[in-house]
Amino acid sequence: MSLPYGPVPVFRPTLEQFSDFSQFIRSITPQCAPYGLAKVIPPEGWTPRKSGGYEELLAGIKIPSPIKQVVQGKQGCFQLLNIEQNEMTVKDFAEAARERAERHLTDGLGHEEIERKFWRNIQFSPPMYGADMVGSLTDTDLKMWNMRELGTILDLIGISLSGINVPYLYFGMWQAMFSWHTEDMDLYSINYLHFGKPKRWYAIPSEEGKKFERVAAGYFPGMQNECKAFLRHKTTMISPLLLTRYHQITVNTCVQEAGEFMITFPYAYHAGFNHGFNCAESVNFATPEWIDFGSKASRCSCGGGTCEIDMNIFKARYVLARELAPHVTVTDEMVWRKIAQFKGGGLYFGCLMLLKIGKRI
Repeated sequence: MSLPYGPVPVFRPTLEQFSDFSQFIRSITPQCAPYGLAKVIPPEGWTPRKSGGYEELLAGIKIPSPIKQVVQGKQGCFQLLNIEQNEMTVKDFAEAARERAERHLTDGLGHEEIERKFWRNIQFSPPMYGADMVGSLTDTDLKMWNMRELGTILDLIGISLSGINVPYLYFGMWQAMFSWHTEDMDLYSINYLHFGKPKRWYAIPSEEGKKFERVAAGYFPGMQNECKAFLRHKTTMISPLLLTRYHQITVNTCVQEAGEFMITFPYAYHAGFNHGFNCAESVNFATPEWIDFGSKASRCSCGGGTCEIDMNIFKARYVLARELAPHVTVTDEMVWRKIAQFKGGGLYFGCLMLLKIGKRI
């Protein structure tokens, strides 16, 4: 029986299309934003590591604070209690993940069978997750889709923020999950699965974000009273079947395989889980279209540790540019990049220059 939620767009760009990250994202955003999520399969000829292997690189890596995910709840509505564990090597984590898979999974299960098993057993045998670990497994000189330097307008903040414009690594095992959330400041995100077992994703389109928040608040009124943006805590897991069947919320889904990218879009709630031992790398990014989302993004009111970005950094450049050069559209990122070079009072005169020469920059 097919599950009552839909697939997400999948792209297989050519090497030429793949070569300009910002341009590619802008080209797919109109089609993909209504889904909240997209898969990108990189073209032949692109590789994150010229050497091809990971074993030597991982040999010296330790996971400083893996978390045990204890799930509490019932009838499709759950809260996660994340309990920090002692530091462990990636090798030891991988061994624990393999032993767990041998105990709980049968060889040959299909993706839908694994999904049903996850939701049936979500409260049993807490998994560990090596999440939010600063690092990257790509070559430092990688020219295309290098998460250390995607070259988007998020670079304008001028500082390094772990997990925002500095990549995080995620080591997963069977059942390790990421709860419903949007990115900090409702940014875009990119996730690359370097190796290992697949990762299941769910996403809710941005236009249904407020509806989802009301549903979540109804199930967890105490948490809502304590913090209006409690979903920023990344501890709430609600079954997609519950959301689609009883609340008519659109949930789109996808299984990410090793060697594939996932893109999440501004203010698109997403969640998911891992099928077994794997390693993913993720970072946030932005386009000019994100600015309005970032300006409206909710803030955690209880000190939940989410990152905040001063949107005036962007407004000072982009809003003024729109006013002074209305013939330049928000998607003309080459123009915005020129504006970003202007500092202080030069910003105003730079925008006046745009008014005169427009898209010839």
